Amino acid sequence: MNVASPSLHCLCVNAGSSSLKLAVYQVGAEEERRLGAAAALEIGRPEAAVQIDGKGSRRALPNHAAALDELLALMAPLRVDAIGHRVVHGGNHTAPARVVPELLRRLETLTALAPLHNPPALEGMRLAGARLPGTPQVACFDTAFHSTLPEVAHTLPLPRRYRELGVRRYGFHGLSYEYIAHRLGARAQGRVVIAHLGNGASLAALRDGRSIDTTMGMTPTGGVMMGTRSGDLDPGVLLYLLREEGLGTEGLEHAVDLEAGLLGVSGTSADMATLLTLEDPDARLAVELFGYQVRKAVGALAAALGGLDRLVFTGGIGEHAPPVRWAVCRGLEHLGVELDGAANAADAEQISTPRSRCPVQVIPTDEDAMIARHVYELLRAGNGA
Repeated sequence: MNVASPSLHCLCVNAGSSSLKLAVYQVGAEEERRLGAAAALEIGRPEAAVQIDGKGSRRALPNHAAALDELLALMAPLRVDAIGHRVVHGGNHTAPARVVPELLRRLETLTALAPLHNPPALEGMRLAGARLPGTPQVACFDTAFHSTLPEVAHTLPLPRRYRELGVRRYGFHGLSYEYIAHRLGARAQGRVVIAHLGNGASLAALRDGRSIDTTMGMTPTGGVMMGTRSGDLDPGVLLYLLREEGLGTEGLEHAVDLEAGLLGVSGTSADMATLLTLEDPDARLAVELFGYQVRKAVGALAAALGGLDRLVFTGGIGEHAPPVRWAVCRGLEHLGVELDGAANAADAEQISTPRSRCPVQVIPTDEDAMIARHVYELLRAGNGA
């Protein structure tokens, strides 16, 4: 790639445990433009399928290598100058980094902190390097945005010997928060809480565009409840499950990462859109509990900020579930929040009334665009040489 050129075409790779999503962006000094996207879903399962331009079709996808080959063939007409990867846990990395063998070795040591997310990301880097040899690759870390957390926010109340092992709050969804802050521009100044609500959910407190606290902790399991993840639990609950239920570490991990959250409480589904259509009492409880926990988190982050100047919803639930936004904002009047019911129901960008002292907005996130921006800036600066 000629990094002196005015723009580049970046292939953004987001690898999950059973999914692989690709997007190609043309990115220059001023903007990012999506040129195409494709996804492989349910990899390794009989229902495996690929999606492109919103249309899906069943395919035999036994593993991520087969999925990547399929997606690259579908997107073959698009030029690729560089590759950017979303990496959920980057440990102490504070900025995107060029993918080299030493980085891969360091990221391998972090897999225990994000066992559902980091292994497929590492596999994606190796596969992309094999399929597109010589193409520069950049790792973009969800944790990097939260490297500005003050010591009092990232320190966990444990002995120093554990803190020295890296047991601390890292925070996640950083690429999403960074994109929203970029979209807000000057409006990110002051005290802002962003709620990234989706199958994975977290909130962050931003002061003048910098993260000063967030709900997720050392791993993406912490914070508010999610689709299948428990969020924060009394540590005694985990000890009880280990001792009384005889769960080993793998069983406990499965319970809190894959059987909990909306799915665990409802007993029906991890999908908020589905739960909102059900009259079942447990489904209603799951929705109510989710809104209650997010509302408490907004209040806690507002306390950390010393007030609230703006509240932003993003993520699949945050962007498309008006009843959830209403449930979150009900009871935040003391923070100056006054929701406009009609605007909220219409998924408008501004969902607060003109009288609301705290503007409330809905802004769609685009983590891939943020990845493309990082790749462009890193390679243009020559830091990836």
